[in-house]
Amino acid sequence: MTLEGVAQAPPTPTEGAAAASPAATSSAASPPIAASPAVTSSATAPPIAASPIATSSATASGIAASPAVTSPAVTSPAAAPPGELEPPRYLGSRRRRPAVSTAVRVAVPLLLVAAWWYGTGSGAISPDVLAGPGAVLGALGELIATGQLGDYLLASARRAGLGVLAGGGIGLLLGVVAGLSALGEELIDPTMQMKRAVPFLALVPLFISWFGVEETFKVVLIAVAAVGPMYAYSYLGVRGVDRKTVEAARGFGLTGPRLVLGVVIPTALPNILMALRICLSVSLTGLIAAEQIGATEGIGYLVTLAQQYYRSDYMVLCVLIYAVLGLLIDLAIRSVERLAMPWRGHVAVR
Repeated sequence: MTLEGVAQAPPTPTEGAAAASPAATSSAASPPIAASPAVTSSATAPPIAASPIATSSATASGIAASPAVTSPAVTSPAAAPPGELEPPRYLGSRRRRPAVSTAVRVAVPLLLVAAWWYGTGSGAISPDVLAGPGAVLGALGELIATGQLGDYLLASARRAGLGVLAGGGIGLLLGVVAGLSALGEELIDPTMQMKRAVPFLALVPLFISWFGVEETFKVVLIAVAAVGPMYAYSYLGVRGVDRKTVEAARGFGLTGPRLVLGVVIPTALPNILMALRICLSVSLTGLIAAEQIGATEGIGYLVTLAQQYYRSDYMVLCVLIYAVLGLLIDLAIRSVERLAMPWRGHVAVR
């Protein structure tokens, strides 16, 4: 082989390797891309756990970073815009001023009095049918001048008070016993339901034969009229007491009369006060029936006299007296409710 042939012949693999420079030899012995320790560690670590150093070094080496290497953006809950919330309504007590409340309460009665005054004054209503306000005021002046009005009111108040106290007390006791005990309900409730079905005015002849026509008859008749509503509302109130409240009270050692007086009665107080209001109203009806028989004083006796002498002014006056008494009873019960149950004032919508 000539020298030119040797010069033009391609080098063998051994010769090419021998003829390579030291730099080429070192680069051929090492991996094709010299990765830094950071890159090597990032290649072995999970992609999400790659540090910023590995990302920057990989980018500098010409390798495109994987999308998994970029950590996802985390949004803080505080950065989220708050939703549109409706402002809460005011739940406190919004009481009217006393002057405004009084004006609203007396508005309808004043309108009725004005219509009554106009009807009798214009002649649209005959005085024989309905006495005018002037005649009624004249009859009131006569009773005040003779002193009979005070005596009649005191007599009626005494009878009604004793009757409601007796009948209401018995009805309350029976209602509590029937509400707390199954045996008490079985013994008391059927009899009370039969009594409620019998009008108390139907018992007037029987009571007259038993007690005569004196004060005992009148008080007993009013008591019988008041016992029914008190029993019914007391029974419902006791049955409406939360069982968990009673069990909690028993856990604190309250039993017997202490449990009834300390837990059951206060919880059933709204129903009991409503029963008292109805009892006082019913007692007025019983009072009229009782004072028309064998009485010499009282509002019912005054009604009887007005009927006998055809005095429509006195009849209307007695009706107004009963209306005022009913209003005073309602105001008294409302005052007791405010003192005994102050939280009930926040329930009404003003």
